[in-house]
Amino acid sequence: MDQPIVISVLVAGAILAALVAALGMAGAVHVTSRRAQGYMHFIFYAILLMVAMANLLSGRDLSSSNMKFDEVAVFVRHPLVSLMQPIASLLLLTLAGERVITHWIRRDKSAQAPSALLVAFLLFWLGTVAAPALLGAHPHLSHDYVYPLVIGFAAVLATATERDLAFSAARNALLLFIAAGLLLIPFKPSLVLDASYTQGLLPGVPRLAGLAPHAVSLGMLAQLGLLCLLARPLQRVWLNRLAWVMGLFVLFLAQSKTAWISFTLCSACILIVRQGPSFMRRVGDPVRPEFGIVSLLVFMAAVVGFAALLMFGDIDARLSSFFDSAQGAQLASMTGRDQIWAIAYDEWQRSPVFGYGPTLWDATFREAIGMPNATHAHNQFMDTLSRSGTVGAAALVLYALVLLVLSIRYARASGGLTLALFVALVLRAISEVPLLLFGYGPELIAHVLLLMTLAAAVREARERKRRPANTPPVPRAASAFPPGPRAPQPPLAAARLHR
Repeated sequence: MDQPIVISVLVAGAILAALVAALGMAGAVHVTSRRAQGYMHFIFYAILLMVAMANLLSGRDLSSSNMKFDEVAVFVRHPLVSLMQPIASLLLLTLAGERVITHWIRRDKSAQAPSALLVAFLLFWLGTVAAPALLGAHPHLSHDYVYPLVIGFAAVLATATERDLAFSAARNALLLFIAAGLLLIPFKPSLVLDASYTQGLLPGVPRLAGLAPHAVSLGMLAQLGLLCLLARPLQRVWLNRLAWVMGLFVLFLAQSKTAWISFTLCSACILIVRQGPSFMRRVGDPVRPEFGIVSLLVFMAAVVGFAALLMFGDIDARLSSFFDSAQGAQLASMTGRDQIWAIAYDEWQRSPVFGYGPTLWDATFREAIGMPNATHAHNQFMDTLSRSGTVGAAALVLYALVLLVLSIRYARASGGLTLALFVALVLRAISEVPLLLFGYGPELIAHVLLLMTLAAAVREARERKRRPANTPPVPRAASAFPPGPRAPQPPLAAARLHR
């Protein structure tokens, strides 16, 4: 008797949720149909809110955690998280779906999405999600697989205004996220600090994980927040400086070498793109050659120092001694990840075309292989190869090539941010899976920002081509991502009058 009642309640709830979703989507489309932008930038708040709630209410104790893959870490999902998760999913679907529907209703030819990026993203989702879900050795379907498709599709339709709103929202959400983790240190230190961590370069200093799933994840989120802060600085100078101090402090305490390297390289990409041309002009300036001479002397000194280190530094003996140590052996095995990669390779050999399927690395599979904490293959290519087979791996390579070409092509137009975000994803993909589209989480943020930045850059390039010849051009880097508050410019009519 109870079972029919439960089934009836569930069916009624599903119907009610569908009606609410339809009404919400229709209302959102009606509200934003006359606006140049929607509210998709709020997805970053929703994603990070769910991550923060899940870890805050998990009851985890980082003081007894470690990096071994053969010990089980049990986290109980709080009922509040189970209640909020469908609401957050519905909100994400509504915000992103509204952009797709509005774009289709308006049918503005001047606002067409970049076809290469859109096709590459759709092929990537079809090859890595749809194909293994339907044709893999262990097929499995879930509504979670649809959310990244809709979000990514909406990101490819982004305008310059939506891109700027997205970076501002991601910046604010990430800063609030890491600030909340810092504020919990006096009250719940074991929840946010790993006092047992001994593998870092800072002996005796606890490792900060904050409200992120892991300290490595927090480091990458802090690095992404600093990139957003660089693209869209806060209006108040003192608040902007405080945000930089907090972001760098969290990046330092996360003790993630990958995040440190990524932040250095991404910042170098932005610096080279923005300052490289002026630097080369100063180096080759024949009127004032002092700067060029000093630069060449510094470069020559660095080359000589590096050569001397190779010749007389006994590098071979030091490397041999390091790899003979416990830390060297751990680095050589990528903290045990080589065993996971071997298992992923074996699974690909068993199902080479469409892979194992979406449920690879679920609880049942991890228990079968004796690695309860190996939630993925800890490498984007190996994870895609084992989970989605050769079809998915080919889609991943094609998608990465399209992102690389577009990131380089529009690097100057975006002030170096397309290249920086691409480099961040590539470095993250070495040991994690930032392009996994079987659900949404903190890894999706950088991916979405890159898609929106590329889409907006393509649209701006098209608008410049359509602009009449007598229209004064707008500086590309400045119009895309202004470095800070600028002084008000005189009206165009007044400027012409003064000529």
